[in-house]
Amino acid sequence: MTVPAAPVQVIPVQVFPAGDVPVLPDADQARRWAEQELSRPVYQAAEPTLLERFWQWVGNFFTELLNGIAGVDPTLGVVLLAVGAAAVLAAAVFLVRPRLNARHRREVFDSGEVRVAVDHRRLAEEAAARAEWDTAVTERLRAIIRSAEERVILEPRPGRTAAEAGHVLAGSFPAASDDIIWLVRRFDDVRYGHLPATADDAERAGVLDTLLGGLSPAVSPLVRDAPAVPR
Repeated sequence: MTVPAAPVQVIPVQVFPAGDVPVLPDADQARRWAEQELSRPVYQAAEPTLLERFWQWVGNFFTELLNGIAGVDPTLGVVLLAVGAAAVLAAAVFLVRPRLNARHRREVFDSGEVRVAVDHRRLAEEAAARAEWDTAVTERLRAIIRSAEERVILEPRPGRTAAEAGHVLAGSFPAASDDIIWLVRRFDDVRYGHLPATADDAERAGVLDTLLGGLSPAVSPLVRDAPAVPR
């Protein structure tokens, strides 16, 4: 009697395209891969902020300080606590004060400044000729804003910030909104963030000034200023 042959089981084999064959890394290679992965911005953004790390340090500092003075003479313990509190206060002032200063209103014009657009434009051009790019950029934005006030696109108002003016101007000139927002941010960077301007910045700001001078606003004249809203 003939015994039928047992069926042959076919095991599928995964075929990898050339260059895609899995590699088993050694320890050094695995460490490098991990470092590269964790250096991506998404992981950096997830890290605790500077203030969060500071408060964590404060909590740990006082925990260790209180544990260290347990059983110490009460007078000495009070002195140690006072010294620790003074150190924490000094560190808090060092970290928090720059953030508080950054929240101050970043006004476009200096107090009592009454120059018209043509004056600011002249100052920008003279500064560019001297390669003073910071002044060239700041004066160019001032010229643009004064020009918008003179054209009854912006309502003249003391204390206006660059962000507030940019919010209105970007809505009035949608075709140039990207450049307007860029210039507003560069103004704050240069004037309040101490980030130097470049020759390219001054040139781009001058081109924007010329462009806006030849455009008509897309909304009715005398737009009432509204606080800038984050998008």
